[in-house]
Amino acid sequence: MRMLSRAGLIAGLVLSLLTTPVATSPAHATVVPEHAIVICQSASFYANYDSASGPYNLLRVLYYGDKIGHTRGVHPVYNGWAATFDFGPNDWGYGRLECIGGYGAW
Repeated sequence: MRMLSRAGLIAGLVLSLLTTPVATSPAHATVVPEHAIVICQSASFYANYDSASGPYNLLRVLYYGDKIGHTRGVHPVYNGWAATFDFGPNDWGYGRLECIGGYGAW
């Protein structure tokens, strides 16, 4: 009987973890970002992304031609928000995927 209680507890914890919104931060990316640039006139750059509410903690606005990095197929993209590296101040954040282009241009 004690075994079932322990199994029920574990199942409950797993279910809780699977259904809890997770705030994600790209700071732990292990692949060096591919060089790219901002191709939109301006693009918001956020520190974090939450699966329930989207990006949050606006860091700054990036502008056309700013040097950024994102490795396609490796760095995460959530609902169009891509883990992006800003080579200006050398920090990670999230920007719109459609605003990333010019890969390998610099």
